[in-house]
Order: sequence, then C-alpha cells, then structure tokens
Amino acid sequence: MATADSVCTEYNTVPATSADAENMQIPIQTSYLNGTQGTGYTMRRTVFLFDRREECLDSKEKALQFIGGETYQEFRNAVCKMFDIPYDDSFVITTTYRKEITETNFNENIQDGATLYVLKCVQQTLQSATKERIEFLPHYDTLVKSGMYEYYASEGQNPLPFAFAELIDNSLSATARNIGVRSIQIRLLFDETQGKPSIAVIDNGRGMTSKQLNNWAVYRLSKFTRTEGVAESDHSGYVRPPAVPRSLNSDISYFGVGGKQAVFFIGQCVRMISKPAEYQDVHELIISKEDFEKREKNKEAIYSGYIRNRKPGDSSHIANEDERFLHNLIMEEYDKESFTTVIVTVVQPEHIQYLKNYFQLWTRQLAHIYHYYIHGPKGNDMINETKYTGPFNNIDIQISMFEKGKLPKIVNLREVKDDMQTLYINSTAESFEFKTHVEGDGVVEGIIRYHPFLYDKETYPDDPSFPSRPSEDDEDDCIVVEKGARGKRPIFECFWNGRLIPYTTIEDFEWCSPPKKRGIVSVECYNRISGALFTNDKFQVSTNKLTFMDLELKLKDKNTLFTRFINGQEQRMKIDREFASWLKECHEKYDKQIKFCGFKGIVTRHELPAKRMQHPWCQYTAIEWDGKTYKAGQLVKTIKTQPIIYGSIVHFLLYGYHDGDVYATGGEVQIVVEPQSLYDEVKTILISKLDRTASPTAIKKYIDDEMARLPDRLSVTWPEGDELRFSESRPAGMPIGALKVEILNKKGETMQKLPATSHGGAKKLLVELKVICHSPGGDKEIVSHISQHGGKWPYWFKKMENIHKLGSYTLKLQAVLNESSADTYAGRKLPSLTYRFTVVEGKPDKFSVGVLDPPFRVGVPFNIPLDFQDEFGHPTFPTCEMKPTLEANGLELHYEGTVFKETSFIIKGVRAKGLINNCLGKNFNLKVILPDLKENSQILKFRLLPGPPHELRVKPDSAELKIENGTAISFQVEVLDESGNITTQPKLTVHCKFVGVSNLPIYTVDCSNTGTGVLTGPVIHVQNIKKDHTFKAKIEIPSCKDVPSVEKTIKLLPSNRVAKLQIFSLEGQKVIHISHQDEIVWDAGDAIHHLIFRMYDEADREITVNHTVAEKIKVNWTPKINRDHLVQGLLPNVTVPTSVKDVRYCQVSYQDDQVSLESAFTVKPHAGEPKLLKCTIKGSNTVQMGEEMDGEIDVAVTDQYGNQVESLKSSCVNLLKISGDDLDEEGLKVTWQAQTQTMCVKGIQFAPGTPGSRELNFVWQDCSESIKIQLISGPPSQFTLVDWPEEPISIVSGKHLTQPLIVQLCDQWGNPSSEPNVRVSLTKDSHLKIIPAAQQQKTDDKGRVSFGKFQITASRGEHKLQLKAIFNKNTLEGPAIKMNVIPDPEKPVALLVEYDKSACFPAGGFLTEFAVSVLAEDGSTMKNVSAARLTMKIWKGKTGGSTPPASAITLNCSKGKDIDKEGCFYFRDKVIPDRVGHYTIQLVYLIDKTTTLYSEQIIIDVEANEPVKLMPDTQPGTPAVSNVRSVASRTLLKNLCLKIMDEYNNPTATHANGKVIVRIKSSNEDSEIPQFVGNTSTVDFPIGKGLAEISNLVLAENSPGRDSTEYFLVFEPVLPPTAVKNPLPSYLLPFMFYNDFKKQQQMASLTKERDQLSQSVLAYRSLFETTNQLISEMKCQAQEAAMKEAHLKSELQKQDIDVTATSTVSQIDLLLKQKVSNRETVLKQPRRTCTLINYPKGNPDVLGKIGHLAQVEEEEAAKVVSWHLASDMDCVVTLTTEAARKIYDETQGRQQVLPLDSIFRKTLPDWNRPLPHLRNGKSHFRPLGNPVFVRDLLIFPDNVEHCQLVFGMLLGDTILLDSLDAANHYRKEVVKLAHCPTLLTRDGDRIRSNGKFGGLQNKAPPLDKLRGMVFGAPLPKAYHTLGLQIDLLQQYRSAVIKMSNVKQELDQQLEYLSSPEMNKKKEELDDQEKHLKLLEEKLGMTPRRTSESGFKSGSDASDNESPVPVKRMRRETAKKTYSTEEWVSAPLKKQPLEPTMMTRKRRSLNT
Repeated sequence: MATADSVCTEYNTVPATSADAENMQIPIQTSYLNGTQGTGYTMRRTVFLFDRREECLDSKEKALQFIGGETYQEFRNAVCKMFDIPYDDSFVITTTYRKEITETNFNENIQDGATLYVLKCVQQTLQSATKERIEFLPHYDTLVKSGMYEYYASEGQNPLPFAFAELIDNSLSATARNIGVRSIQIRLLFDETQGKPSIAVIDNGRGMTSKQLNNWAVYRLSKFTRTEGVAESDHSGYVRPPAVPRSLNSDISYFGVGGKQAVFFIGQCVRMISKPAEYQDVHELIISKEDFEKREKNKEAIYSGYIRNRKPGDSSHIANEDERFLHNLIMEEYDKESFTTVIVTVVQPEHIQYLKNYFQLWTRQLAHIYHYYIHGPKGNDMINETKYTGPFNNIDIQISMFEKGKLPKIVNLREVKDDMQTLYINSTAESFEFKTHVEGDGVVEGIIRYHPFLYDKETYPDDPSFPSRPSEDDEDDCIVVEKGARGKRPIFECFWNGRLIPYTTIEDFEWCSPPKKRGIVSVECYNRISGALFTNDKFQVSTNKLTFMDLELKLKDKNTLFTRFINGQEQRMKIDREFASWLKECHEKYDKQIKFCGFKGIVTRHELPAKRMQHPWCQYTAIEWDGKTYKAGQLVKTIKTQPIIYGSIVHFLLYGYHDGDVYATGGEVQIVVEPQSLYDEVKTILISKLDRTASPTAIKKYIDDEMARLPDRLSVTWPEGDELRFSESRPAGMPIGALKVEILNKKGETMQKLPATSHGGAKKLLVELKVICHSPGGDKEIVSHISQHGGKWPYWFKKMENIHKLGSYTLKLQAVLNESSADTYAGRKLPSLTYRFTVVEGKPDKFSVGVLDPPFRVGVPFNIPLDFQDEFGHPTFPTCEMKPTLEANGLELHYEGTVFKETSFIIKGVRAKGLINNCLGKNFNLKVILPDLKENSQILKFRLLPGPPHELRVKPDSAELKIENGTAISFQVEVLDESGNITTQPKLTVHCKFVGVSNLPIYTVDCSNTGTGVLTGPVIHVQNIKKDHTFKAKIEIPSCKDVPSVEKTIKLLPSNRVAKLQIFSLEGQKVIHISHQDEIVWDAGDAIHHLIFRMYDEADREITVNHTVAEKIKVNWTPKINRDHLVQGLLPNVTVPTSVKDVRYCQVSYQDDQVSLESAFTVKPHAGEPKLLKCTIKGSNTVQMGEEMDGEIDVAVTDQYGNQVESLKSSCVNLLKISGDDLDEEGLKVTWQAQTQTMCVKGIQFAPGTPGSRELNFVWQDCSESIKIQLISGPPSQFTLVDWPEEPISIVSGKHLTQPLIVQLCDQWGNPSSEPNVRVSLTKDSHLKIIPAAQQQKTDDKGRVSFGKFQITASRGEHKLQLKAIFNKNTLEGPAIKMNVIPDPEKPVALLVEYDKSACFPAGGFLTEFAVSVLAEDGSTMKNVSAARLTMKIWKGKTGGSTPPASAITLNCSKGKDIDKEGCFYFRDKVIPDRVGHYTIQLVYLIDKTTTLYSEQIIIDVEANEPVKLMPDTQPGTPAVSNVRSVASRTLLKNLCLKIMDEYNNPTATHANGKVIVRIKSSNEDSEIPQFVGNTSTVDFPIGKGLAEISNLVLAENSPGRDSTEYFLVFEPVLPPTAVKNPLPSYLLPFMFYNDFKKQQQMASLTKERDQLSQSVLAYRSLFETTNQLISEMKCQAQEAAMKEAHLKSELQKQDIDVTATSTVSQIDLLLKQKVSNRETVLKQPRRTCTLINYPKGNPDVLGKIGHLAQVEEEEAAKVVSWHLASDMDCVVTLTTEAARKIYDETQGRQQVLPLDSIFRKTLPDWNRPLPHLRNGKSHFRPLGNPVFVRDLLIFPDNVEHCQLVFGMLLGDTILLDSLDAANHYRKEVVKLAHCPTLLTRDGDRIRSNGKFGGLQNKAPPLDKLRGMVFGAPLPKAYHTLGLQIDLLQQYRSAVIKMSNVKQELDQQLEYLSSPEMNKKKEELDDQEKHLKLLEEKLGMTPRRTSESGFKSGSDASDNESPVPVKRMRRETAKKTYSTEEWVSAPLKKQPLEPTMMTRKRRSLNT
C-alpha cells in the first residue's frame, strides 16, 4: 500500500472514436491520487486533462483518477505532478467551457469523465485542438414517453419540410436573445464538385458550449430535465419567457428529440459545429449511422464519442474529399461572435430529388409554418402595409440551393407572397379575435377571418394540398359534401408558441359552426371563414411538433369559456351571439354575390310596416347568381320556407337607391305562387331562399300534379230510387230519394280529403247539401246538411220528404273544407253539382169559401167563389164534375150555375128572398156542399140586407094640400123592397118637384140610412104673386127609375112679409140705384159716402123700418152699425182698399124667420196720382266683383199706396236717374217695357272694392227708391292663409303645429272667395315628412280648406310648403309657407358632466362630486328629468366602444339638496374601486325603454391610498432551516420582494427610499435567538422606490437556536417622515428552526403541508364570513324594502286606492293602466287654450308670448283679464334686450317684444301686498263681490319669478270683483282711504283707476270674440290627482318587485347556506382545522386562526349581531373586500351566490 503522498503512474490504452473518423487506439496516461487504483471503488472519479499552456507541449490526453473527498489543493498538486509543473507556477485548470476550477466549486465541477484544460489563463486561446469524451445515453423519457407519436406520418404530404422546421426551431431558440439580425440559413449543397450532397443549417445564435452540445446529443433530454446530473447545463434551470402576442417567444426547441429525428430523417450523418458567445473555442461533434453500426459490431459503447474543441477557422482536421465543402464553411467562422452550424451528409437520394423539383413548394410551406415569426403578430398584410414594429422584423430565414452549372436559387422566406397565411390575410375583409384560458395558465388566442364572395367568385384562397372541389374522375357513387368556399378544409390551423403544428387542425367550435336550424345568415357564409389558433406551451404537442396531443378536447370542453377581443380589450359577452352578429355584418357589408340586371325603377312597398324600409326599393327583371340567370316569369322553387313555394318570378327587389346593373349580397324576389288557380297569392321572400338545384321540368311537373290532385267534380247516384232529374216539375210532397255522392279529381279518382301539400296538411273534404227555395222575396235555404265520409257510401244523404212548398227549387251539392266549411280553396271553387226543379200543386183535397162581395140584398144575385187546395193547402184546379148544394134557414135560395176560373170555382147568380124586419139586415148561415171532396162542406155566415127599392109610400094620403106663400110643406115617405121590407141603399134620395110654377125649390130627403124620412124644404115663395096659385108636387126617387112616383096638388096663398131690398147712392140731389152685383170703380184708399136702402113686400109696398127690422139688417164691410141710421134708411160709408188688387164685396142683407133678402155690389180700386217708385230685382241680388250683374231691375211708378200707375208712356225713361257707391254708370241700360208698364235697368257693375252691400238710388220726378245689391268677391285666383303669420314660423321637428293650417280662396283683389269644391293640394320638399300625409282636399261653402295641425319631421333649417289648386282648368299658385325647424327644447341630446378634474382618486376612497345636466336639442338644460333615469357606470380599463360594457358597475343618483342647482343631478359619496389602475366613468340617461343617452367617457386614474403596511405580493411558505454546514439548509429566504402597500394591497410610496432591518425574534421570549451569517442579529436591506429586495438571507453555520422551535423574521421598515405620515408596522414571517438536517427535511415537508392547509382554512373561513355578512346585508335590504312598501301602501290608502287589490304586480299593472287611461281621458277633455302662435323657445333667453305664460282657472276671470291685456297678449317676453332686438330684426319690427332687463323694478307692486281695504290686518269696510287681486288668479307653469315680474308690471294692483255694482261700491270706499287701482268685474266691466267706466271701451266682449287671445285653463285637479296616484303606484310597484327579489335572493342564500354542498364544506373546514392543529403541534408552532402572520386582516371590524348594520360600516366593509376583478365581473345573476360573487353582491346592495 503506497503512502498518501506517492503517485503511481501506469499507461492504459483506451479506444476512442476520433472526430476525424479515425479508428485507432489512443494511449492515455492514467495517474492515481492517494495511491489507490480505481478498481471497484464507488467514489472513484476519472478526469481527462489537456495541457495547452504552450503549443509545443504534449498534446496527448492524460487521465487522472481519484477518490472523492480530496480538496482542490490536493487535486492541483496531482495535476502539477502529472504534467511536471512546478507547484508555485501560475496556471489555471478550467472546464472545456472555460470555467475555472476553484476551492468553492471543486466538488461541483470535477465529475467523473470530465475533460479539463490546463491553461495560463481562462481566456487563453487553445493552441491545438482537443477531444472531449461524451456520452449521450438516451434519457429515461425515451422509455417513459415511448407511447407518444414519434414518427413522421405522411398525412398526404411529404414530411421533409417539417424536418427542416425542427432545425429552424433550434435556430430560432438560439437566436432569441439576439439584439440585431437573427439570421438563419439553409444551404442545399448539391454541387458535386464540392463534395457529396449535403445540407447545412446555419444561425448566428448564442451557440452551445461543449456541455450544451453534449446535452443536444442526449436523446429526450428536454430543457425541463437539463438539471444537475451527468450532462449538466450551464444554465440554472428553465425559465419560461414572458407572455408575448401570439406566443411568439421563440421558445420552440423543447424536447431534445426533434433535431436528432430531423437530421437522421434527412441523412445518415450529422456534424454539429458551434461557438458560444464570449467563448474562444469552437466545439464540433459528429454523429453518424456508420459509427453506431461499427461500435455495435465491435461491442463498444454505442452512445459515446468525442467533441472536438478547436479554434475558429481551423479546418485542418477535414481530410475527406467528400466533405471538402466544409473548408469554406469553416472559413466563415472568423467573423462570427457566436454561431451554430448543422451539417447533414449522406442525404437520402429521394430527398435530394424532392428538394430540387419542389423547391418553391417546400419553401412556401416553411414560410407558412413560420409566417408569424417572419412578419410579426399581425402577419403579412400587404394591402394595408402596416408592418409590426417589434422584435420580429429582425428574423431573416434564407434558403439557398447550389447546383453544378446553375445559378444558385436563393429564397428569403420574408419575400414569399403565396404562403397560405399570406393568402388568408390578404383576402380577408374582416376579422374576429377571441381568447380563452384552459386549466389555469393555458392561453389560446384565436382569429377568424372572413373571405367574401365578390361578384362572380369566392375569394377564399385555394390550397393545392386541400382541393376545394372534387376531381372529375371521382367515382359516381361517391357522396361529396359541398362546403362552399372552404371546401373540406377545417377552419382553424393551430400554432404552438407561434409556429404551425401542421397535422393538427380543428374543424370548428360549436359557437362558430353552422346552426342546425336556420340562422340569421346562410350556411355558405360559414364556409367563407378561415381561422388560426395560437397557444402557449401549456398544451402538449408531439415531440416532432406535428400534432397537438389534446388541444381540441380541451377547447371543446363545456367548461371552456371564450371571450372576444375588440381593439385589444377583452370583452365578456356571449361568444356565439357575438360571432353570429359579426358574421351577419360581414355578409351584409362585404359579400357581392348576386348581380341585379334589368333595372325597371324605384318603388315604394306599402305592404311593409310604416317607418320600416318602405322606400326606396329598386325593381329588376333578372339576376345572375352562382353562374345561373333568373328572369321574370321563370318558374322557381324555394327552400327553407314554411311551406316550400313553387311559383313564377314577378321581379326582383333591392333596397336602396341604384341605377342600372349592380352587385349585392342579396335582396328579395316577388313570386306568384303556382298554380295560381290554387293559391292566388304573391309572396316576397329573400333571394337566398331560391332553390338553385331545382329544374324547371320538375317544378312544372309538380305544378301539374298539384292541379290534377285537386277535386274536380261530383258524382251522384240514387240507390233507393225517387231520382231527381234536372229541371223536373214535381207535385208537392213527392219525396227526393237518398243520394250517394262521390268527389272525383281530374283523374277520376275518388277522394275524401285534399291532397297534402307543403302549404298545409291534408284537409278533410265534406259534401254539403242545400235545398234553396226561390221566391220573390228572396232565396231561402230550407234544407242544409253536411255529410262526412262514411263506411258504406263515400257521402250519403237520406231521403227528403218535406218539400211541399210550391215554387222553383235548387238542390246544390257542394264540396267544402272540414275545418271552415269554406267552398273555396286557395281562391278556387271546390266542385259542386246543382239540380234545378219545380214543385207544383197536387189534386184537390178540400175547399174554402173565397172572399164574397157584400152587401147581400134580397133579390139581388151574388156569386160564391170557392178555392180548392191540395193536402198541403196549395191552391189547385177543380174538376168538372163538381155540383154544389146551397142551404139556409128562413130563406129561399137558388143559383144560376157554376163557372171555373183557374183554381177558383164560382157559384154564379145566387138569389135569396125572405122577410127581414130591420133595414140593417139579418144574419143567416149558408152551407155549401161539394160531395166529391174529402172535406165536402163549408158553412159561412152572411148578413142579408133588404133588397133594392121597389115601392114608394107617401103620407099624408090626401091628394090636395094648401099652404101660404113663403111657407114650407112636408111629407112622410118610406122606401120598400120587393118583399115589403123598408130598404136602404146609398144615394137613396127622395125628391119632391113642384110643377106649374117656376123657380120653386125642390124638396129632398135622404133615406139612404133609414129607408124612411120627412120630405120638406125651403118655403114656397112665388114672386109677384097677387092671388092664389095652384101647382103639382111630384114625389119620386131619381136614382131608382123603376120605382113609380107619387103626385100631390098644392094650392099657394099670397104673403105680406118683406120681399124686396134695394140700395141707392146719393150724389148731391141725384139718387142712383145700385143694382145687385153691380161694380163700382173708385180711387184706391178713398171712401164711398151717402148710401141708403129701401124694403118692399110682395105687393111692392114699402115697409117701414123700425128698430125690430133694423136689428135684422146686416152689412159686411163694417162690424159696427149705427141702428139709428138704419132706421132712417142710411148705410155706413164704404172704405175703398188701398191696393188695386183688393176688390171689396159689399153686401146688405135682411133675414128673419121666414125670409132672407140681400143686395150686393163690388168696389174695385184703381191707382191714384204717382207718388212712389217700386224696384224689383229679377234674378240674384248678388254680383261678382269685376263682372256685370246677371239679373235686371224693373222700376215701376206707383201711387202713394204702391199701386202701379199704368198711364205712363215710353218717354218717361228719360226722367229716371240712377246712382250708387262704386257704381259703373256708363254701363247702365234703361229700357221701357210696355207690356208691364215698367222701366228695365241692365248692365249694373261695381268697381272692385270690399265685398258687401251696395245701395242703388233711383229717382223719377219727385219719386225715389233705394235697393241693396250684394257685392261678392270675384272668381278665385289666389290663396291666403287664415290667421297665419307672414314671417316663417318656427316649429320643432316631430311635433304638431300649434294651430291648424287653413287656406282661403281669394279673388284677384284679395277678397275671400266662397267657391266650394275647389281641389287644393299641398306639396312639400322631398326631405320633409308630414304626418298624416297631405292629401288633396276640397274647399267648403266658405271657400276654405283646413289641413289641420299636422306633424312635421325634417332636418333643422328653413323648409317650404307650396299650395296649389285647379279652378276652371287653371292652376292657382298659393303662397309658399316657410317653416323654420328649430331644436326641440324637450328632446335630450347630450349629458353635461361637471366635476373637479384636478381631484385625486385614492383607492377605496370617495369619488369627487359629479354634477350631471341633461341638455336639450336647443342647448338648454332640461328640468323635467327624473333622477331615477340617471345612472353612473364605472368599469376598469378603457373600451374601444362608446357604450359601457355589460360588466360595468351601476351607481344611482344621490338625493338632492336644497342648495342644488335646478336641473342638475349629483353623484356624491360614491366609493372608488380599491384597486389601482385606469377606470372609465360614463353617465347614462335612460330616455325611454329603447333609447339611452351616454356622456363622454371619463378616464380616471385610481391611485394607491396612504401606505399602511409592508408586505410581499404573495405570502411565502414557512421556511424550515437548520444550522448545518450546507448553505441551502441554512437559507431562510433566497428571494423576497417586500412592497409598501396601502390597506387594499396596492403598491404605494413609490418615491420612498429607506431600509428594512431584518431581525429574528422568538414566539416565547427565548433567549437563544438564531444569528445570521457573520453571527449578526440584524441585516439591512435598502428600500428603493417603495420596495425592498430581500435576497440570500442565510443563518450562520452552527447558529444558536432551540431545536424544533418557531421563530419569526421581523422586517422593520425604516423610512423618513417625509415618505410616510405614520410609521409602518413590521412584517412578520414565521420559520422553524432545527439542529438536525434529516429532521429539517421532514419538517420542511410538514411545513409546506401546513402552509397549504392554512390557505385552505383561510379560504373556507372567508367563504363563510362573506356568506354570513351577505345574508345580514340581505336581511337589512329586505327590512328596508318592507318598510318602504308599507309606507307607500299607507300613502296609497290616503289617495283612496284599495291596496288590497294591488297585492300582485299584475294587479298593480292593471290598476296603473286604468289610471293612465283615466289621466289620458282627462287630458283629452276640451279646455280653454290660447291659440296664439307662441314664439319658439330655441333661445333660452326667450320666455314666450304673454298669452302663454299664465293660466287662469275661472272662465269669467279668464275672459275679462285676457280682454284687459288684449294689447299685450301677443307680446314676446325676453330676458335680455339682445334677445328682444334679435326677434325685432327677424320679424322686421312687426313683433312687439318686452325685455325684462329694461324694467324699472322699484315701482313694481309687492306680490304679497294685502287688498286696499285691509290695513294693519283689519278690514276698514265690508266689501261686496269677493274682491281679489288679478295677479293671484294667475297660474304660472314655468319661470315663476320672471312671470311675476312681467305680470306685476302689466297688472299692477288690478282687482277683480263679481259685478259692476260691487266694484263701484268698493271704489267709493277705497278712495276714502287711498288710491284705488283698476277694477275688473266677472261680468266683463272695467272701472279704470281714474274712475271712468262704461262704453264699449270698458266692456269685455264675449269669449269667442277674443279670437283665441285668451289665457288657457290649467289642467284639471283630477289630472294632478291621477298623476300623483300613478307616481305612487309606480313606486309601489318597484317596491313590491324589489321586496320580492330581495326576499327571493335571501331565501336562495339561506337555502344555499344549508345546502348539502355548504354542509360538506363546513365539515371539510372542521377536518382541516383539526388536521392543522395537529400539524402545528408536531411543528411546535403557535396556532393562528384569523390570518397569516405578516398579513393584516382586511377589516378589523368585529361581528355585528344587529340585523341592520350602520350604513357607513356596511360601505367600509364592502370597500375592503371588493377586488378589482369583481369590479369588472359580470352582473349578479338570480341564483345562489358563489363565494367569488358574494362581495360583489354586497357592494351592489350597498350601492
């Protein structure tokens, strides 16, 4: 055994594989340290050394073996001894990657088999090459992951480009840290003059050290497993690069597999040459198939070899001629700082051919794979030319191919323009970006691109690898699923860390796949999308990066949520809706796939709803679509319609304005549904619903088949007989047999239902039978039956036996539909069959006596008609054999015979004789018998009257009678019939004629009624009888010549009574006799005097007149007679009538009992002297202006009584003078009319002027007359507007006119014309819209047309309306109506937000006050705004859109204060989010249910709050350390970053600098405190910019401390007072201390478990605390909601609303609807309004016209006050003189204005002043008439203060009383005290302040005479009451809903709290707490249950048991538990709250 200092040396031969491919034995000198040979010792290590201090030194490799445990000094001495180096010589020992071996790293770097250099210095250049032994045994993952897909499957492609991609992956990873150009070259060296074909891949990356090169050679040594071990890396471990767009982090060299697989797939030998940066050596390694085979053959270690380490540019080892090209490659090393070259030789021949022949193809594939590395995240967008500025523009991948005798082919992948991604990007019209997170860190970004259809083709790029159309030689039976533009290609290509994974594609996702049912776009649009998915390295791929392992499964998992990215911002919304909406927008915006041809014009489609795209629609006759042409009239078929439609094209419709042929994405087509006779309808459908696959033949056949299947006719048979024949006549009662009916189609097939079609189901058919009776009164349906299809017969109707009524009948069989009984189907009549027949009478069965012709008289023949009927009572014909028999008691009857007359049988000449004792007749029963009939007798009652006169009986019976002249005689007469019965008959008059004396009266007596009577008459008076006179009296019946007369002899004696009366006229002494009936002509109006009379007896003796006689004398011309004058024989004077037309009949009569005398004459007036003129207008008395009068005037001369003087001559016309106002005298024409003795005046015409009455004056001699002529307006020639201002009126768009538009026709002089029925039309500008539409109207009888108060919609500015009319074929142009459309002061258009823009926003604090005003269209602030409609939205970040996201938090408006500005709404004390960052605030105003107004978005920067603590971002685990020698075991903290934070964990105080003092303390005041390295008790770390980096905090070796004891690291911040206001507490971190290493290791695992368990316990506790707090908040909310509901319920009861009927929301809604309806009814009730056109309120300085500023409730008060202010009602009130001047200028001074700033206000009355009769609160007298200040009656709807100022000035102290008497009384009393103001009365009187009253000036006219200038009436009180009730009901409804929702949420939370899931969590919490307690007992730690040491609780508030916590406390609690993520999360849904949602819900409740 040798000593420790001795060294034994021996030489061994070790076989080695030379880098130069030499197979030889290399002698290796081996030395042994400590004299021990390395045979069998486990700790023995061998290292190989090269001495390269000098070039001439021994270049051989020497081996040194030693046993572990030696020190570096002992190793160095051994090296000195091995190479004979003096011990004191200066040299270094390094590894091959130039890491110096020192005392500290000796054990780490001296590994078994290591190769070391002996150099002068570390940076020394190698003087000669060395060889380094390596082993590259496959890693154990080869076995573990052997099941993974390791081979290149073809997938229909050549995988060679993907092998190149593996080599490029390595180069991209190697160049990832390059600052400049990242150069990657692929050289195809196929020039045989330079050697055998080879391929070189060269990059300028960071290169590889020898160890890294060794790592590369080890199979499956991935970057994750390159840690400590044999093949140790010089990196400390893999660190994942930071996230970048599209995961383009170049971290794609991953598994340690791809490079080896790629090079051996390409060739059989690979040479790796690499030089790392900052190193001098080039490392070279060769691996070849040939070497593996030799080692296997020689039974040597296969996975071993050498790395040649050499200097750059040294190619001396290249001796093989096949590799002479390497000299040039190696020469390029001089200029490179670092590089890696991969050279593949022995290339497969088939690969060489492929690379040569398909150079463009596989380079394009590589450009596709690395598209985004080459062009950046946005890709190669050549259209927009927007290059990405970032770390990707410096990647330069160049491919060169060198061939013998040819120019090199060089392609830079950046210049490839036809790779698929470039084609996709540059044919994209729009893109859709999205993102998802999978299993925590797995991130997938996605993009979908839309490739539109343009004109005649798809723009989706074609890929030769995936043909989009099937080849023509495909088998016929192969079914090809056509997918349109994309073909069979899937949507998504998948990229992993930015590079393409070629064999993994994803067809689609559920949200972007075509819907199973019809979607909002056609399926072909889904085939126009392409896409790409970009994943990070959290998704597994195969080792050759050809396939994703489970990407599609994870992405299609139901828990995977996709979010859309818009403008780089993630939007939380439903991805399926977003995508469908995006796709629809792309289709409508970009697709141009249909060509519209044959433009016809633009039409309006009135069938569409109003305001819904009715206009404009362009009509086209044809389209070109998908290579086909569709024209009008062509038969087509539809798809995806319900039902499928077959029809012919009418035309095509395209919305919008077009002209000529255009392309569009789609339109509509109008189709006539075929067959037209079946459907008779026109359908308008989308063009996309046309079936492009349907052939015309198939469509035509379908239509024909449809027609043939329809019902065509009916077939009828009579199975039981009694057949009914067409046009048959049938006796009444004859039955119609049973019917069997069948329905046949055109094919003769029977059918029971309609054929089933796509337009409806198979409807059943019924057959309806109707029997219709035709009568003059109309058709009547007497039988109606419907038969269904039966079993025995198809359709069956029973026998009909009830048809017995006579007449024409129709039996109709009609096929009808089952459901509706309709006899038509689709406009076509269903088949029917009609039988027409007639029912006639049957045989006689009975008779009845017809109508007899009374009266029936004795001996007078009469007829008895008999009517015969059949058994149904129908009249029928009798038979000839019938012989009647007549019987009657008491009478003798016989008849002459019988007569037939149609259906009647007459017994002719029936005579009856018998005794009747009454002239009125006697009743008898007459029985008629016909023995041949079933009913053979009839008895009739009749009354028999006496017969006609047959004999005259006269009494007295004597033949001679004596009488005195002047007396009457009488006879008793009776008329008898032939049976002696006294008879009567009409006109039965008995006459008595006196024969022998003339002029005697004839006596008559009427015996018509009685048959007897007294025959007498006037007295028998014979004139001038002087003696007895005898004559005959003949008595006879003139009407009955057959009755013989009776004669009597009369003897007449003379009489002494008055017999004669005569009248005389005395003219002077002359007596003139006036004969009876004489005519006297006398002057009209005069009197006839001196009339006398005389009376004589029959002997012509004068009879003396006494008073008795005078009493019997009468005259008819005067009622009063002087009896004394009559006794003297004098008659009264006769007054002649004043009119010649009045003739007076004068009669003098005498009458006593025996005699009556009279004498009469006629007085006829005639005209007197001319005194007057009489004018008569013939025709109309009106004359149109400018025209002659149509009629004429007749002028006649009359006397004083108006009697026309007829004695004039024609020359009298010269004396007629005519005059009149505006009379055109030159045109007058006066002519004489001899026939009428009048003068005719024609040609009357007036000069134009004002229409009205015109007086014409006529003068003839001294006579004159005036008449009035009505002058009316001339023919209409123009228009005027009634009560319409001349200046342009101002209106608000969308509002109605304030007054109706009334048009008046006028003549040319401007006079109103009353021409009726003139059509007036209103034309407008095209951009002006009138509702209702202006239609042509006719004028009324006043010549007016009213267009009403229509609504005008137009843009702002001036617009015109033009009036036109047509009269007598002439067009009348009316005035242009100018309208100025002004902004709407009631239309909200913007929100004005005011806030302190300089305010700070500390996290968790309160927002500054935000004042919001709603601005109207005119810029004014709206005041009628509900605060409930204003909300504030706040969310984190910035959005690209103008509206807040759905996740934004909503804050309501604060309650108003008295100091708030009117029209402003405030948001006060709103909590700021507790996380720092940019937040967006937007104010939102809800105008109505569909319209929302948004303010400008306000970006605020939430800053950190005051610093309160020092803590790390994440809580580190509890360290477990020991005081052993190992530094790792003593390390407390390796890296820890402490930050100064506020109470919400936001980093703050970034300006603060200081230090952190770290010390250790014990939990139980142990004196044995561990010390830090250097045995110090404290360590200082600097604080810079608010954070402190704690690194390498290590305990001292053998540090004191108690074993298994918990200590605390105390981090005490020390900061200057200027940095923080209050000192920050120290941060405590517990750790466990042990004295034993093994125990430390055990306790470390327990500590880690304890930390994890603590976090879980904290999470559970937070869950339950948050849940309990939320329930408490909900209970509070429920209690508040119940209180509010109860309060509102009581308010409703005060309003007399039955709250018991409002228990549910539906009941409240019903009551609300009723109240709103009632309010609308009240609002629509007529009430007084001011009809003045108010001045538009576009300017806020304009208040309006005075008539509109106030309202008066009382009708009488409104009338008198409006009249009192009549001159001011039209005045416009403004606030400023400038506004008034502007109105003055606009109206050219026509509008009176009143600026308020010019009023002297000191003289204005005090609005609260008492009435004058009240002084010092006392009344000085008792006033009458209820005095009141007029101003107190005014109601001001708006601007109360300004209105008080205006009316105070106008009215002063004007007082209103009831009546004039009360006003005078009031004034008399007031003037005793003070001045009396103007007094008004409700009766309309006015007493001025000076006391004047009376006259028209002081009397108010009626209300209708004010022409609308009257103060309007306010809304009724009922309206306001209903408004208050509606408001309360709405509040109550909201309260009920809120209480219901809160209660429901509370119940859900309580249910959720007691759910099995929560109970399970409680059990888990208990178990974990118990387990945690055990762990802490094992660890010896102090239990902590509330929070981790070092972290302070977010809220120090203790639990509050009160159900209603203080509001501030609730807000603070919410602030401290509400995170940023919860601020931007989605709104709370109606479901049990998950833990992450609870704080959010609490915050929303508090808000």
